[in-house]
Amino acid sequence: MVERLSWKKLVWELLFFYLPWIALGWVFGYMPWFLLVATWIQLIWHFHNLLKMSNWLWKERSLTPPSGSGSWEPLFNGIYRLQQRNRRRRKELATLIRRFRNGAESLPDAVVVFRSEGNIVWCNKLAQHLLGFRWPDDAGQPISNLLRSPDFVRYLSKQSFEVPLEITSPFNYDRTLELRIMHYTEGEYLMVVRDVSQVKQLEGMRRNFFANVSHELRTPMTVLQGYLEMSKDPDMLVGPMWDKAHGVMTEQLTRMNSLVEQLLTLSKIEAAPNIELEETIDVPAMLDVLEKEAISLSGGKEQLFTFEVDPSLKVLGDEDQLRSAISNLVYNAVKHTPPDAEVKVRWFLTSAGPRLEVTDQGQGIEPQHIHRLTERFYRVDKARSRETGGSGLGLAIVKHALSHHDSHLEIESEVDVGSTFAFTLPQRLIAHAA
Repeated sequence: MVERLSWKKLVWELLFFYLPWIALGWVFGYMPWFLLVATWIQLIWHFHNLLKMSNWLWKERSLTPPSGSGSWEPLFNGIYRLQQRNRRRRKELATLIRRFRNGAESLPDAVVVFRSEGNIVWCNKLAQHLLGFRWPDDAGQPISNLLRSPDFVRYLSKQSFEVPLEITSPFNYDRTLELRIMHYTEGEYLMVVRDVSQVKQLEGMRRNFFANVSHELRTPMTVLQGYLEMSKDPDMLVGPMWDKAHGVMTEQLTRMNSLVEQLLTLSKIEAAPNIELEETIDVPAMLDVLEKEAISLSGGKEQLFTFEVDPSLKVLGDEDQLRSAISNLVYNAVKHTPPDAEVKVRWFLTSAGPRLEVTDQGQGIEPQHIHRLTERFYRVDKARSRETGGSGLGLAIVKHALSHHDSHLEIESEVDVGSTFAFTLPQRLIAHAA
């Protein structure tokens, strides 16, 4: 181990160097000339070592220090040790930064680091997707220039970040982003951005669900309460008035019972997100029963029913859920098809898989309503839906039941012409004969 330099060591080194030259000058005379020559040799030696050190640091970039003697040996070795220490620290720092960035990239939220003056230091890939940042092109850019929401600019200027901020996505006005800003290091802040659109949508659906259920149940209960209060008068229990009251109460009770049954069906389907699609379902036999039920439901409307069914096409799945989906589509077609019009049901095999199509000749649906038809309690014409006994839950049941079978509902409609509701099951759900 080489000792570090000290004043004592330097003085002894100079003393041992100059002592022979002083002795020669004392013996031969010319003392100043001998001292001048010794000083020139000392300077040349030092300049030579300076050049060696410069070449080592800037040209060679070698990890091994050059050989040296005297006072230069501890200098070379000391610089070498500092380089090793700095390399270790840089490696540790690079590892720490890499771990931080890998962890930030794994987060389900967008992460942005920016300085107190607003300049961006770093952001993860999700921030580039949600906020439109470009990394590393936007490094050093003021964050308020890239995220130009007036609410965000005011929020940033107040420097009060206890309460998170909700803003509209700069790319999609239907999406809501929640921003949380917190102190990160000295002079820097960490901003976490989360897409809360689905949470907001679920909250709105929950509020609408309870409001709609309350409204749907209140109407028949109000009717029943009114007739029950009228029945307190003995004179109301005789004559044609009672027959009418009895019919209305029975109708409202049936409607209420149907609503509760559909709510239970929807809850049951949603409560079982993972189901085993291993049960063989005889869809042709199911459609045969549904055809008879549709004719009965039609009553005296004299509708024309056409069922084109592949008798050998059976599938794998959950029978209760698939029956709920198919029966709702068939019953809706019967309810919304006028008298003397046709209801056509097709069950056949396509290149994509088994397909069901239910076509009616009803009033049709305007395009702006189609994408919302599978929402709970959504009805295009509420008054007409109540007349037909619709609750607004049928297509929601169809949507969830089909999603469990890796399918989705397809809707095509033309006003004053009719509508077609269809779905295609995957090829793997075809039940092949043993």
